[in-house]
Amino acid sequence: MITQVTKGIKISVSTNFDGTFFKNYKVHFAFGYTITIENQSKDPVQLTSRHWQIYDSLNELELLDGKGVIGLQPVIQPGESHTYSSGCLLASTIGAMKGHYNMVTLTTSENFRVYIPTFKFSAPFALN
Repeated sequence: MITQVTKGIKISVSTNFDGTFFKNYKVHFAFGYTITIENQSKDPVQLTSRHWQIYDSLNELELLDGKGVIGLQPVIQPGESHTYSSGCLLASTIGAMKGHYNMVTLTTSENFRVYIPTFKFSAPFALN
C-alpha cells in the first residue's frame, strides 16, 4: 500500500489486476484501485473534484478531471475516512496513475489540493 499526507489528509492506495478484456477489437488490461482518504486534521473537509494523470507504457499520458469521486463529493469529519474503489483500462500490461483532489476546509472555506502519490499497475505475468 502506498500512502501520502498533505495538510493532514492521508491518502492510501492499493491496486490489483482485474484481467484482460477486448474493447474496440483491441486487447486491454484492466486494473483496479482502492483509495482511502483519512482526515487527520482538526477540521471537516469536503472533496470537490479530482485530477488524474494516467500513464500507459504504450500510449501517451491521459489527463482526467471531474467532480468528486465515483459520483460523490464526500464530507470527511476529523478522525473519519472515505474509501472507494475504481479502475482503468490500459493498452499495456504496465502503467501508473497520480493526481490530486481539490478539497475545501468547511470551517474556513479554504480551498486546497491533496496530492495522490504515484501508484503503479502491472499484470502479474508482465514482470518475472
